[in-house]
Amino acid sequence: MSIAPALVPFGAETAEWIPGGPYSLTRSVGTLQCGAHDPAFIVQGPDHWLAFRTDQGPVSLLLRQRGSLNDCVIQGSAWGPGAARALEALPRLLGGDDDWSNFDSPAFRATLPELARKGRYLDPGLRLPSSGRMLDTVARAVLEQKVTGIEAKRAWRYLLTRYGDTAPAAGVAAPAGLRLPPTAEQWRRVPSWDWHRAGVDAKRSATILKAALVASGLERLASRQGEAVRAGLRSVPGIGVWTVAEVVQRTHGCPDSISVGDYHLAAYVGAALTGSRTDDAGMVELLRPWAGQRQRVVRALYASGFRKQAFGPRLTPEDHRGR
Repeated sequence: MSIAPALVPFGAETAEWIPGGPYSLTRSVGTLQCGAHDPAFIVQGPDHWLAFRTDQGPVSLLLRQRGSLNDCVIQGSAWGPGAARALEALPRLLGGDDDWSNFDSPAFRATLPELARKGRYLDPGLRLPSSGRMLDTVARAVLEQKVTGIEAKRAWRYLLTRYGDTAPAAGVAAPAGLRLPPTAEQWRRVPSWDWHRAGVDAKRSATILKAALVASGLERLASRQGEAVRAGLRSVPGIGVWTVAEVVQRTHGCPDSISVGDYHLAAYVGAALTGSRTDDAGMVELLRPWAGQRQRVVRALYASGFRKQAFGPRLTPEDHRGR
């Protein structure tokens, strides 16, 4: 894997990353997008636009995949004060630190359930990205606590549109509405009535505000690993094991963290591996043989196309904004 200079479009700073094996940009970085209408992550055809902040300032980042699944180059073009820093971290963001070689070894593959083997075969270009963006990811994960995906995505879109800054200008090619997630100070400025309008209850908004108060400490966790990261995240009141797992999957590309406490995951894993739904304890026991690779196993199961049987109506979002 390597990173090299490339042609500069629209006055941007640009670099290219060569995965050195099968790679899918959409599948790999897609987990960083909070729904199809995420103002900080806009996809237009092959163009993936991200807006975020670095320690050198904000950046608008355009990602494009050129070539085939098995022989491709990822081009990153960046605008704004944080452009150089974003390109420096480009391989890590794209999953360059994510090593599937042990998972793909014949010995390990032989231990996997058939659905996981099928999923990995169907999705060989998947890498787990490491964004390193702690506060942004914490805020998003907290918004997703104990609500439907529709509610969480709407809240994220509303709050970013209202309180996030416009992303650095990126020429005529930039999509309209590209926004930066709020800074810690901007999160603290959100008044109670706008949390209410966003459909965010007092418990979740309080957790985000507490995270914003210790934002500098959270950001330092990006350079740490393992239990130090989890302990640092859990030190924020309102952040538990589910939120920690959701965060480190995206900020650190953790190959083992599974979202214990998720509304659907345990039932899904149980149905995929045994044909019967299970609870969190049952899921942990079922995935025990693949400790260290459990998140990869879960992603492979999803990639297989397996869907558990649905019983009864879906959870209906509640709208408290008019109350």
